[in-house]
Amino acid sequence: MTQTSKPASKQYPHHLDLQPVMQVQGTVKLPGSKSISNRTLLLAALAEGETRIMDLLASDDTLVMLSALQKLGVHWQQEDDTQNYTVQGVNGQFPQHQADLFMGNAGTAIRPLVGALAVLGGDYTVHGVARMHERPIGDLVDALNQAGAQIDYTGNPGYPPLHIHRGHIHAQRLQVKGNVSSQFLTALLMAAPLMAREHDVTIEVVGELISKPYIEITLNLMEKFGVRVERDGWQAFTVKKGQRYVSPGVIHVEGDASSASYFLAAGAIAGGPIRVEGVGKASIQGDVRFAEALEKMGATITRGDNWIEASSNGVLQAIDMDFNHIPDAAMTIAVAALYANGTTTLRNIASWRVKETDRLSAMATELRKLGAIVEEGADYMTVTPPAQILPATIDTYDDHRMAMCFSLASLDGRARRGATMRINDPKCVAKTFPDYFEVFAGINHKDLF
Repeated sequence: MTQTSKPASKQYPHHLDLQPVMQVQGTVKLPGSKSISNRTLLLAALAEGETRIMDLLASDDTLVMLSALQKLGVHWQQEDDTQNYTVQGVNGQFPQHQADLFMGNAGTAIRPLVGALAVLGGDYTVHGVARMHERPIGDLVDALNQAGAQIDYTGNPGYPPLHIHRGHIHAQRLQVKGNVSSQFLTALLMAAPLMAREHDVTIEVVGELISKPYIEITLNLMEKFGVRVERDGWQAFTVKKGQRYVSPGVIHVEGDASSASYFLAAGAIAGGPIRVEGVGKASIQGDVRFAEALEKMGATITRGDNWIEASSNGVLQAIDMDFNHIPDAAMTIAVAALYANGTTTLRNIASWRVKETDRLSAMATELRKLGAIVEEGADYMTVTPPAQILPATIDTYDDHRMAMCFSLASLDGRARRGATMRINDPKCVAKTFPDYFEVFAGINHKDLF
């Protein structure tokens, strides 16, 4: 019998007041990676055979994918009181050819699923929350329609909601722009074996590809499910004909490296050491490179195969760095910059504008509440810290990362003291890390609720 986990059903207050904290220390076991969890769920569903997924992320975004797969006729079961799931693969063909699919605000769910549905064909409507209908999907739809799919917009052209009809993918070469979201390329790569039954399929990237480490995750997981992708740098990717997804039997989900950033930054700001478990030197996630940015700011970082540890080594120093490769974790650096000497510059972060909210605008607005001087450009941000961080009420824009980032402004650093932070709508963390504030309170050795 199918069982449904409900991590977002816990009760959250309308706001949460975080008092200043002098020092943090401890060990954090990370929740599963959102990027790995949702990719793994779709690959397990499309594969031949049964896949046991260990340590799947418990969050709104994974529930969205699980619910969609269930509506498509995929059978899955959650093991009692664990985050281990068993998925019965459908061997490349969803049993249900008609479905209405609600995808919330989960980009890691909607985009790869649209690719698979467009190739397999049927009669599907795909929609989400209001913000999802403001997040672009046109580059992916264009690539699929040019290859023979039939996808219509039922709202604003270029954005969900979508109506997917039964098309006929015939193209052997597809092109997709790479400068808005790497998830478009991920969607085409994951759908490519479904197109390559009788001929090779090559996907060409037009222009610069952003967030390359996320493509590395996609390629790594596809290989675990038996499909190898040949590549010409970052410009072309080929799936040879006849390959299909086959279950690896058991697959473990790494801890979420983006979530690790908040705790590593806490250790760098307020003493430490803080150790995160679930990611390390062996991680397939690009966001582990966040630790390199902290090292450049002067923090002490040590690494094991499955853990990373951060501690303060004096006052943090301002940096000027390109964050195109780790845009999600880069938000944490913008808040850590409050504790640095000098002006920190984050470059090549235009993708922030098409995330759960316009993160460039939102981060600039909230950082200014704390007294920071912020310059916001089309694809960059500079943060000059105030002499003293000001108490503030932080609006979170229904964006989990806004809530988690600004919790750090309650910490006392070497350069300046933290302040009381009121976090509005803290329930938004349920998207990826429902227990974030309890875990954050744990490293502060305080009771939260």
